[in-house]
Amino acid sequence: MTEILAVAVITVLAVIAPGADFAMVVRNSYLYGRRTGLFAATGVAAGVLVHVTYTMLGVGLLIASSTALFTVIKLIGAAYLVFIGVRTFRTRGEVEVDLENKTALTPLAALRTGFLTNVLNPKTTLFVVSTFAQVVSSGTPVYQQVGYGLFMSFAHLLWFGVVAVFFSHDRMRTLMLRGQKVLNKVIGSVLAGLGISLAFAPSH
Repeated sequence: MTEILAVAVITVLAVIAPGADFAMVVRNSYLYGRRTGLFAATGVAAGVLVHVTYTMLGVGLLIASSTALFTVIKLIGAAYLVFIGVRTFRTRGEVEVDLENKTALTPLAALRTGFLTNVLNPKTTLFVVSTFAQVVSSGTPVYQQVGYGLFMSFAHLLWFGVVAVFFSHDRMRTLMLRGQKVLNKVIGSVLAGLGISLAFAPSH
């Protein structure tokens, strides 16, 4: 239950924190409408599954081959959570969104844009790896790890789907960005606190 709660909290906070995925979905939704934004959100969620797949394989190998190395990766992951927590807390401005290029996007192009933005984002790699390093142990069943991965993907789909709906309407845009500034403080504080607590938690 502790593992599940940790994955849920870290995932939700990391997803809501603004970044490349957020800027891309905002742009597509604002310029091209809700449908295009939702396709982009779906692409982001699909990209997360790629990160989860190679992370599951890699973490499993680390646990089996070197406990010491796995511990090092775990500490690095905890440090990363603290880093993004502090960085998110200190964020003052709005996410920069390029609204200049208005070339129309097909559903497939929107899906591809979301997918590539996420797959090629090193921050997502670090997020997934650090989360799995904190909560997965030699006793964690594979089906449970798969469940973690599916939850991460679904959380991205749900959140960016909401973003797409909001930013496809002009009146909602200002409201959501204003709320994002407040969320940055809360998200940053909790992520940093989680990183510190997980760093000092006993290994599984």
